[in-house]
Amino acid sequence: MVAAVALVPLLATPALGSASPDPSPTPTPTGVVGFTLAPVGNGLVHAGEPLVASVTLQNGTDAATPAGPVTLALGSAPLRDRSALDAWLGGDTSDVALQEVGATTLTDVAPGAEDTAAIIVAADPVLGGRGPGVYPLAASFDGPEGTLVSTSAMIVPDDAVAETGVGIVVPITAGPLAEGLLTSDQLAALTAPDGALSSALDAVEGTSAILAVDPAVLAAIRVLGTSAPASASAWLERLDALTNSRFTLQFGDSDIAPQLDSGQPRPLGPTSLQYAMSPADFIPPAPTPEPTPTATPTQTPTPTPTPTPTADPSAPVYPTLPELLDVAGERPAVFWPADGTASADVVSTLGAITSGETTSLTLVPSTSTTEGASGATVTARGMAGDAAVLVYDAAISQALQDASSLDEPALRGAPLTAATAHLTLAVADAGGAPLLVTLGRDADRSRIGLTAALSAVTHTAATHPLTLEAFETEPASAVDLVDVEQDAARTAAASAFSDDEARLARFATILDEPSLLLGPERSSTLQLLGVSWLADADRWATAVDEHRAATARTIDGVGLLPVPDVQQISPSADIPVWIHNDLPYAVNVVLYATPDDLRLDLQPSIPVTAPASTNTRVLIPVKAQIGSGDVGITLQLRSPTYEPIGRSQVANVTVRADWERYGLIALGVIVGGLLVVGVIRTIRRRGRARRADAATGDHDTATDAAAPAAAAGTAPAAEETRS
Repeated sequence: MVAAVALVPLLATPALGSASPDPSPTPTPTGVVGFTLAPVGNGLVHAGEPLVASVTLQNGTDAATPAGPVTLALGSAPLRDRSALDAWLGGDTSDVALQEVGATTLTDVAPGAEDTAAIIVAADPVLGGRGPGVYPLAASFDGPEGTLVSTSAMIVPDDAVAETGVGIVVPITAGPLAEGLLTSDQLAALTAPDGALSSALDAVEGTSAILAVDPAVLAAIRVLGTSAPASASAWLERLDALTNSRFTLQFGDSDIAPQLDSGQPRPLGPTSLQYAMSPADFIPPAPTPEPTPTATPTQTPTPTPTPTPTADPSAPVYPTLPELLDVAGERPAVFWPADGTASADVVSTLGAITSGETTSLTLVPSTSTTEGASGATVTARGMAGDAAVLVYDAAISQALQDASSLDEPALRGAPLTAATAHLTLAVADAGGAPLLVTLGRDADRSRIGLTAALSAVTHTAATHPLTLEAFETEPASAVDLVDVEQDAARTAAASAFSDDEARLARFATILDEPSLLLGPERSSTLQLLGVSWLADADRWATAVDEHRAATARTIDGVGLLPVPDVQQISPSADIPVWIHNDLPYAVNVVLYATPDDLRLDLQPSIPVTAPASTNTRVLIPVKAQIGSGDVGITLQLRSPTYEPIGRSQVANVTVRADWERYGLIALGVIVGGLLVVGVIRTIRRRGRARRADAATGDHDTATDAAAPAAAAGTAPAAEETRS
């Protein structure tokens, strides 16, 4: 299928002096005139039916396109195989004999507008007698810049071909995200009646489509608890009630190949979503009081049982991580790497993964096989070495994805016809073996577009729908995978995310709950590796850079502020240090202080709990030893597990030791000692003097006492003499 385009120079228009505001958006000129041929009914024409086709001219320039004739031509013989069909739809019209079968005229088309016309080709005599097959069909428009040609096909079904089962994989995803989870507003929009998620369920309900469900969508609803939008909760219940077979994609539909190519042993998953849950949203409802039973009289009193402690009814009850991610009725261990990214090594690694006793299945496009790379049909059930694979047809899947993304029926018919043509030839090649197709990863699709794509498969002749379980009962054929070149940018991003997460894990040891940082980091990086980002590489690169910068800011969010120089004059003092915490959580750190000189004596470590979003002041007690000079104190924050936090700082301290004080003390001691010695000597001298005085006094007393005695002894004699 080719929608012909012509590049037309954009014509300058004179500027207006004043312009009135346009009540509706004006289409932006693309500089392209598009011409599309779209057969009605997906190109299927049964015996006796006419061929009806539409031709559409889209004017993407800022100049009107004049009217012109359109001719419709049909090949006289069917295309021989799918390679020839690929070439024809790709615009290679050489060596194909065509016969003009219809004509019409397109009118003038204003800038930014389009015109559609129908061409009807009667069954007889032009179409009569044609056998089954896919016939080349082309439309030509003679415009002012030359002839535009659009190619398509007409399919005449073969009622004798063996019926083939076809499985259709429909992804249930939300498109590219840079954050870990959808917000409440995003969920409300996606699950509204006209939202993309609602459209997806509208399209698959009542069909046998195989659902590939992104668990991040379900988790985003469940983490909101009672505050989840009503439409989102109803959508989740509706998904669970569907009978479709299903499997779980990686969280955020994360691309598997870059993860394994970067050295991961297996695909990563979220570690915690607790950060996204609010306690108020998970308070269990109050239990309904039970009626008190009427007491029955008994002869023997029944002992009163010891009451069992009950949980606090007002405490929140959170779902576990597996409960948040649960996809009801899933077939576990199914992997779907992005188209063309899974090498043989990646498939082999995935093939070794099991879920209990269930072996894995890996979906790969047919173009990743040696047979399918040449355009041949590859049936679904296969074995690549020891790894079980499901091969989906790349050409049919791409056409279905293109069709499901178009809202205009006149344009949608072109890719639907291409898908039907490829499927018709694939059914003929398969010989009854099952086929698998997908609708691609485009998340922004309408219900009508999805329904039309699904109907194109189920209405193709000789097909019937298959569930995922049905494929496992089919015999597998050997499949050889082609070499696949790694996506260097995405592999480098996966490796960088892993390194950043390791740094963040060391940093997060300052939290009571490290998962508050590690949970959003893992879920966000998985979203950034989502397959949906492949459609916009530039915006993806910007989102990756912004996320990594945000992670670096988080790691730098706790640290020491610069410390000014300190003059240490007094013998002891406190050096103030400020810790900044930019996180919304309190952190536990230890401040280590190491002087480079023995002049200062200080406390080597101080545990600190810094409140959220504040600067915390910490005082380091310091004592000056003998000596003066400059001392540098190295300050470093560490986590309780001794991980360095932030950059170290140096506090420069000038020490002025008090030698005079110590000298005066020494002199005072000496003088005091001399005084004490002098006092002692004085006391001792006085003691000796007192003892000497005491001895002299005793001698004098004895002499005085002896003199009267002597006088008394001689007096009678004298008296007698006088007588």
